[in-house]
Formats: sequence, structure tokens, C-alpha cells
Amino acid sequence: MDRLQLADFLRTRREALQPEDVGLPRGSRRRAPGLRREEVALLCDMSSDYWSRLEQARGPQPSDQMLAAMARGLRLSLAERDHLFRLAGRPAPERVGRGEHVAPGLMRVLDRLHDTPAQVMTDLGETLAQNAAAAALLGDDAGLVGLDRAVVHRWFADPASRDVYPREDHDLRGRVFVADLRAALARQGPGSRAARVVESLLARSDEFGRLWAEHEVGLRHEPRKRLVHPELGEMLLDCQKLVDVEQAQVLLVFTATPGTPDDDKLRLLASLGPRPVLR
Repeated sequence: MDRLQLADFLRTRREALQPEDVGLPRGSRRRAPGLRREEVALLCDMSSDYWSRLEQARGPQPSDQMLAAMARGLRLSLAERDHLFRLAGRPAPERVGRGEHVAPGLMRVLDRLHDTPAQVMTDLGETLAQNAAAAALLGDDAGLVGLDRAVVHRWFADPASRDVYPREDHDLRGRVFVADLRAALARQGPGSRAARVVESLLARSDEFGRLWAEHEVGLRHEPRKRLVHPELGEMLLDCQKLVDVEQAQVLLVFTATPGTPDDDKLRLLASLGPRPVLR
């Protein structure tokens, strides 16, 4: 671990980020370049003391998980992320298969969507980043671990997770999720995370086994979705997708027609806080 070079790299990356880059107000008292230490620490899900020690070349060696959070919080490119890992004495993550590192372009768009539900997901349906509005609408996915990070795994392993959709839509949603999983398996191949999801669900869900045996492909998510919130009730929302093909990631953005009751409900999400995670 090269503490001096790591400290210098973190400082320069912090100073290169402007408040507007991450959706923060600039304010009138800001004099130092870039973000404050406490601001970037919050973006990286760590304490400001931990960040300060790293910048002062006296911190501990960060774990892989902490480095990944730092790369995301600093909006690093893949090359910068790899450099960060190497400075910390860790091997750079492989770039094959699905990517956990959120593309900086997608993060910049997400940063600007304050009152609009939006989240970045992998091709396996795992949430990599979501804003507060998305957590209020769909549930806070930050605490999900293991195979349950994949929405298709939760759908069949824990039917309570289906409550986000009206009951009459469950059959179609289940079929689409299975078709998505089959496409992900074709891309990732045997021994992949998608293969582990399939193996797990075949062992625990007869319903999944029946749908998997039908070998349906090419099913698509409709651009308009009916979602159910425990306090606001049913909403009809448009779901727009911004796809990063290289990273196999997609940014989902949920909106409603202006002036409709659904639009009014979306505006109320900010006052409700995160929805309990649907597991």
C-alpha cells in the first residue's frame, strides 16, 4: 500500500469534484476547491475521520468493499478505479462479466434526479445505486446481500417482495423476470452469478422451475408500470431506461404524467422516507 500516493490521489479527486457534479448546492461560503472532506465521506458511506486519515497518509488499508464505495462516491472512471485499488495494495477488479462499478455518466444523471425515483441496476436486476425517491417508492435495497440482491431471486424465494406490483400483474412480471434471467445466463455463461441464481431457484421454487422449463425468451418490460405503495396506493408510472452497454447497467427513471393523481403521489414520496425493504 502506497499511503502517500493514495492520499494524494484521493485529495486531487476530491478537489476535482464540484458540488454540482454530485447534486449538492454550492452555497455562498465555499472557498476551497472541490468538495469538502465531510461531503465526499458521505458520498463514500464512511466517516469523515476515516477519510481524513486516508488523505493524511495515516489511515488503515481499505478493504475491497470500501475501495469500491470510494470509487463510486468519487465518480471514478474504470481506469481511475483500477489505479485506486493498486495504490491501496489490492488487485484491480476484473472487468469481465457484469460490473459492480457504476458508470460515471449514469451516476452524474442520478445525482441530478432529486425528486424523481431513479436507480442503477445490473443486467441481473441488482440495485447498484438508488436515490431517496426510489427507496421510498420501491424499497431501500442497500441492505440486501447475496443472491437476494437479484430481483428475480427475491421474487420467487420470498413472494412478499411481489407486493410492489398489483396481484393481477404477478404472472406477467414473473415471466418477464425469468426471461431476463435466461438472457443474463446466456451472456454470463456456466459458473456465473446468473447460473447460481438459477440453481438456487430451481432447488427452492416449483413455480420458477415450471416457468424455467417453458424456455420463454424475448419478453419485455412494458414502459408503463402499475406499482403499489403501502401508503399512497396504486400508481401508473412511466419507466424510462438509460442503458450503458459496456457495463451492462441500466438507469431506471420513474415519472408520471404532469397534473395527474399519480404525479401528486410521486411528489409525496419525499415526505414518507424509505419504504421498508421488500424481502
